[in-house]
Amino acid sequence: MSPLLLETRDLRRVYAVRRGQGVFSPPDQLVAVDGVSLVVRAGETLGLVGESGCGKSTTAKLVLGLIKPSAGQVLFEGEPLTSRRNETWRRQRRRMQMVYQDPLGALDPRIDAGRQVREPLDILQQGTPSERQDRAGALFEAVGLPRACFDKLPQELSGGQRQRVVLARALIMEPSLLVCDEPISALDVSIQAQVINLLMDLQDRLGLGYLFISHDLRVVRQIAHRVAVMYLGRIVETGAPDELFRAPAHPYTQALVSAIPNPQARLSQRIVLQGDPPSPMDAPAGCAFHPRCQFASDLCRHERPALTGKADGGSVACHHPGRPLPALV
Repeated sequence: MSPLLLETRDLRRVYAVRRGQGVFSPPDQLVAVDGVSLVVRAGETLGLVGESGCGKSTTAKLVLGLIKPSAGQVLFEGEPLTSRRNETWRRQRRRMQMVYQDPLGALDPRIDAGRQVREPLDILQQGTPSERQDRAGALFEAVGLPRACFDKLPQELSGGQRQRVVLARALIMEPSLLVCDEPISALDVSIQAQVINLLMDLQDRLGLGYLFISHDLRVVRQIAHRVAVMYLGRIVETGAPDELFRAPAHPYTQALVSAIPNPQARLSQRIVLQGDPPSPMDAPAGCAFHPRCQFASDLCRHERPALTGKADGGSVACHHPGRPLPALV
């Protein structure tokens, strides 16, 4: 079994939010992430999916130590992720890097691409200037960029080339884990396929672990080894992509899977959820999904379901999992 890179244990993040009642009124609590436990191994991709606002990006920031958890713990390569900016923190952060959604926003428009990839080595003074330049050039080749792009500014590159620069910069410190937060959503469809193939190739060659956050389930099915479905700050279902998309057990997962474009599917198979997701400041009692669930019972309205194992090796948090539905995919 591959070594464990990342583990989160009952991770929770709560924000204090005022709704305009007055300066001296007590703030409300916004629970962005509520008891999330995840595992990522070397050479493995964990896909994290869910609607906008469900807590995926907050989870990514917690994993990277960019924000502190209100409760719970993050373990990276067997060690607790520290929040203190000491040598342990610096060593851990070099081994875990972020790939952002908007490559143009992630790059400095005033600095050429080669220098931006080389910059972490320059800051840490690793090797001689010529060695740092050669290492950055080798990474350009590794991510499929011609050396002609080395001296170009980000705005002179295409969207796909910019995302490759972002990848090269993330890889320059030789990380073991990449957290990819919607890394292809800002790209054209043809470029998306190139970047996905590049990520898969880099994983095979370097043994990288990915936490891959996306709302595009087709992409997640292609790249992920395991999938975690998130709703209102909690994990509601996990499993291998083929099993989870073939027979989703949670009604929310069923709705997500039914929305995947499939020319062979009948329109009647599309599950349209009623209403909007509840506010994290006013989460309903019991199962958070029950106001939108066609199978909700009194038990769902009063008791929160625990994440329990399924026969296929995954897990689901539902009092009535696996209600029969037509073949969705």
